Amino acid sequence: MQTTLAKQVLKHAAGLPEGTPLVTKELLHLGNRAAVDQVLARLVHRGALLRAGRGIYALPVEGQFGTRAPSAAKMVQGIAKQRGEIIASHGAAAANALGLTTQVPMRAVYLTSGPSRHLQLGAQKVEFRHAPIWQLIFPGRIAGDVVRALAWLGPEKAAEALRSLRTKVPSSELEEVTSARARLPTWMAQEVSSLISHA
Repeated sequence: MQTTLAKQVLKHAAGLPEGTPLVTKELLHLGNRAAVDQVLARLVHRGALLRAGRGIYALPVEGQFGTRAPSAAKMVQGIAKQRGEIIASHGAAAANALGLTTQVPMRAVYLTSGPSRHLQLGAQKVEFRHAPIWQLIFPGRIAGDVVRALAWLGPEKAAEALRSLRTKVPSSELEEVTSARARLPTWMAQEVSSLISHA
């Protein structure tokens, strides 16, 4: 029974896009909770699955240089979709992507509407930090990256950053940021208001 269940779990996992998190609740059509938990633990022990976090597993990806953990970005997208969480890039990563800092974040850190926690993908540790809802607006969009970058840079560097962004970011994205002023902290709302007078 266990070997058949193990095969079914692996077959199910193989049919999913890379980085789709495997969780027990989504495997209950294959067997009862205890049996599925046991099989997942065995598959991790055998190296057929990675345990990414508490109750979260992933299928390693076969590459030309052997197996590797799925990409953190794909895993993060999968978790957001599965759990209905808003997950967005951290302000340091957003600032780097927008060319506001040359500092490259050493760790993969994401902001989330869910609880703070960690995932382990092979050698890479991915950190989720619970964030206030205003920091999660426009996930996956430049406008959202602008807000998160400004939050990370802080009030002292915001004006300079916005001057630089005027030449780099589509005006439609900056308009989105100004349209969200009511949701932002006062200092940031004041800074992004400067975008309107320059329109």
